[in-house]
Amino acid sequence: MLTDAHCHIYDLARFFPVGSLIEEIAKTGCLVQCAASAWHREEFEFQERFAHTIMKKTNGVSIIRCFAVHPQLPAVKPEAVNTSLETLYAMAAENRLGAIGETGFDLFNPPGRGGDRTDYRVTEKAQDELFAAHLDLAITKGLPLVLHIRKAMHKVFAYSNRLKNVSAVVFHSYSGTFEDGKNLLRRGINAYFSFGTPLLLNHKTAQSACARLPPDRLLSETDAPYQPLRGEAFSHWGNMPAIVEKIAELRKESMNSETIAAVIEENFRIAYG
Repeated sequence: MLTDAHCHIYDLARFFPVGSLIEEIAKTGCLVQCAASAWHREEFEFQERFAHTIMKKTNGVSIIRCFAVHPQLPAVKPEAVNTSLETLYAMAAENRLGAIGETGFDLFNPPGRGGDRTDYRVTEKAQDELFAAHLDLAITKGLPLVLHIRKAMHKVFAYSNRLKNVSAVVFHSYSGTFEDGKNLLRRGINAYFSFGTPLLLNHKTAQSACARLPPDRLLSETDAPYQPLRGEAFSHWGNMPAIVEKIAELRKESMNSETIAAVIEENFRIAYG
């Protein structure tokens, strides 16, 4: 069975009605568990309701509820940062979280034309402060930490001593190199590396890392709906079989996609406790 280490159910529901999402899971059996990220209360509580419905209508499917102040938020919606942070602490105090995320660093350099032109680097100081708060909370509560890292692997290494104290560190849509991942593990960080549709879009760095990192550190994800394949409007759980097949192909081991899926499922259960 397949697992999705990172998705956004609230946003995915803009493309699929909630009932259709549940039917897709029940019909295809392509999802055992997923970790769903949120940054505001409405989104998080939607996921809680969805998780309750899923457990009633499917056999064994469950949702890991995650919450964090997204590292892009200080740039795109600064007025929402304090409320988002307050909500994080409230959810943690009420023991409603399965993980803290996605948090981290986004130092994206905007392209000259088209695409995402927000320069997130201007909020690096705010990102530093938010990440430190998330890291402290993850250690205090014993929760996994889900990281969004873009153009900022050096920032992760700067926190490596403290990251060793986190129960599990999940690198969502891992964009670092194999060497980066190997060094994180050598430093004693309980790191897991999640891969999704970029593997199918021929992202060479992601493919190389996925091919060489230890199998017990691999996770699969869709980042639904935000990482669509070419010709598609959004990513979704229906992409999961192709992602896992690609991981099996890259590994070049004597394991087929079903065996790889079972390994990744076990990694998911360990990483998210």
